[in-house]
Amino acid sequence: MEMTRKRLLSFVLLVLVILLGTFLLDNLLPVLGMTPAINLPDMAQNYVTTFVGLFIEAAPFLLLGSIVAGLISVFVTPDDMARVIPRNKYIATAMGALLGMIFPVCECGVVPVVRRLYQKGLPTSVGIAFILGAPVLNPVVIASTYAAFGLSTIFWARIGFTFVIAMGIGLVFTAQPDLLKVVRPATLAPIIGGSTDLIPIESIKIESFSTRLQRSFGIAADEFFDMGRYLVVGSLIATTMQSLIPQQVLISIGTSPITSVIALCALAFVLSVCSTVDAFIALYFVRTFTSGSIIAFLVFGPMVDIKSILMFLGVFHRKTVAYLFVLPLLAAILIGLVINLNLGW
Repeated sequence: MEMTRKRLLSFVLLVLVILLGTFLLDNLLPVLGMTPAINLPDMAQNYVTTFVGLFIEAAPFLLLGSIVAGLISVFVTPDDMARVIPRNKYIATAMGALLGMIFPVCECGVVPVVRRLYQKGLPTSVGIAFILGAPVLNPVVIASTYAAFGLSTIFWARIGFTFVIAMGIGLVFTAQPDLLKVVRPATLAPIIGGSTDLIPIESIKIESFSTRLQRSFGIAADEFFDMGRYLVVGSLIATTMQSLIPQQVLISIGTSPITSVIALCALAFVLSVCSTVDAFIALYFVRTFTSGSIIAFLVFGPMVDIKSILMFLGVFHRKTVAYLFVLPLLAAILIGLVINLNLGW
């Protein structure tokens, strides 16, 4: 119990730090015109600013996903999962793609959630559809896309194509029902100090709600710290690639119906911005890039970026991660090319 209290205290402090950091980064510093305490060279200062921006942008959503994962671990049982998930693979996979409407997490928060759902017996294909679809098919991202583009073709295309790709790739994984061949064995093992599997069922039944809630936050803290290392490394890699690859090189080829699609898919991967704000970045490219490339950017970016690849490696086998990168990329490029060359949107 003492360890649980320490983890809970650490978790609360972490929440406060993230909220304060987000508030300072987004509001106070630009308004007050504050300068850094250490005068770094411009390139180094830009590097630090980009890294902090990526991390602070993603951390609250990883935090949200960790909280959801903790609640799932304590309050959801395999029997609950068996009752909720349909037996029909098509309906179940479609449901997985739409689970983001219930668990509104982005590409950073979805990984700890799906790991806990797998521990509760979630079918392989449903989990794959969830991690690909949830970053876009959730109320927060739908609202931000609407704010940027209104009820335009781009708005509906983003939602529709994301659902189709997530469900399609999820169905591909129905050919491999053995979860252990898709995820790392450690994924199904208890997170240290956090699993209800280590606690006798009789003890769980007599626990009070407050005790179970406290334990769920302890698990959430474990999840955050466990997945946070991948977020930090992914943010560092994304920052490095942004510093080394001039964005003007990608933007300069934006008018071609073919190269524009490839360029914006590459840019989405390199930028690694959260799906809650990427619609406003895409809005910046509307005047210089083709419609197909904009849609490809909005569909592919939330599914796979540098941060999510690193986090996927903490859950899935490398071969699975390769599929999770290649299949969405090819699907997004194909959609962008069809729109540019045939539909003329």
